[in-house]
Amino acid sequence: MASIEQKPLWPARASLPDFRNLGVVLRILLAVNLFAALTVLARTDDARRLGGELLLMAARVELPLFCVLLALFLVAPWLTRQRLAPADALVVTLVVVIVLALWPLLADASDNLGRWLMWTLAATALTLVYFDYRARRYSPALTEARLLALTARIRPHFLFNSLNAVLGVIRSDPRRAERALEELADLFRVFMRDNRELAPLAEEIALCERYVGVEQLRLGDKLRVRWEIADWPPDSLPESILTPPLLLQPLVENAIYHGVESSTDGGEVVVRLAVRHGKLTLEVDNPTVETSPHRNGNKMALDNIRERLMLYYDLEAELITSSGDGRYRVRVALPLRRAAS
Repeated sequence: MASIEQKPLWPARASLPDFRNLGVVLRILLAVNLFAALTVLARTDDARRLGGELLLMAARVELPLFCVLLALFLVAPWLTRQRLAPADALVVTLVVVIVLALWPLLADASDNLGRWLMWTLAATALTLVYFDYRARRYSPALTEARLLALTARIRPHFLFNSLNAVLGVIRSDPRRAERALEELADLFRVFMRDNRELAPLAEEIALCERYVGVEQLRLGDKLRVRWEIADWPPDSLPESILTPPLLLQPLVENAIYHGVESSTDGGEVVVRLAVRHGKLTLEVDNPTVETSPHRNGNKMALDNIRERLMLYYDLEAELITSSGDGRYRVRVALPLRRAAS
């Protein structure tokens, strides 16, 4: 853990932020509007005029800001392929050109173009400096180290319980015990590999099926798993969709651990997968067990997954939990990412 906690004083930044990422767009909106509000506060002495000045500033800032965001969205794939210094210069040039183009529409007789350009350059520079700081603070090396630390948190009880289950059937059904050990080896091979890159959804489904096979050896008829997979669009088959590694399996493990293992009668875990409106949705629900000794343990596993989603997708992914009708549900929605063909 010491190597993960150590942060270089000035790590390298490789590129501009992804201007098509929702989190980046929201941060730009917040940063520029905050700078505009501070500008108004600094130059307004009369508190009675403050509301009108803020509205006037918003009227002059919002249209250029949205035009800049639209332009950056359109050129984002091209910008990411440029070296950092030319890309920064291109962003500044784009902002200045848009402000100059909109100046006749927004300015009045008392406005000064030079002053507005200076304000625009200051706002652009401050925003780029913020993203520079954020990129250095969350540099790729540190992010990858954090991802490795998060994906390494495998519950030891799963290994011990699985080995005990294999020992329980090794005499009565040696072939099944051998197959379970092979499945267990496959699982831990995936757990221990480098899991920093997005992985095909088909691999995640296969991994989850192997995990369920190992758990059914231990829990027997108590455990029932039902898969509900919607019809995949032709261009979004599980083999081509990319997801964070070890995303689905921990959700199913959580459902079994909290909703089936603690119940005397067992229960059914339902896994739903679908692609809709450019999003991949994964939903896992399990029965709730009021007397479960594990009831308070959901939060740690889900917080782990939320943090990993934030590292991969920023604000574009969401994890929502709900409960009702004796079921506990976890729903994850991800932006659709496809493997390069």
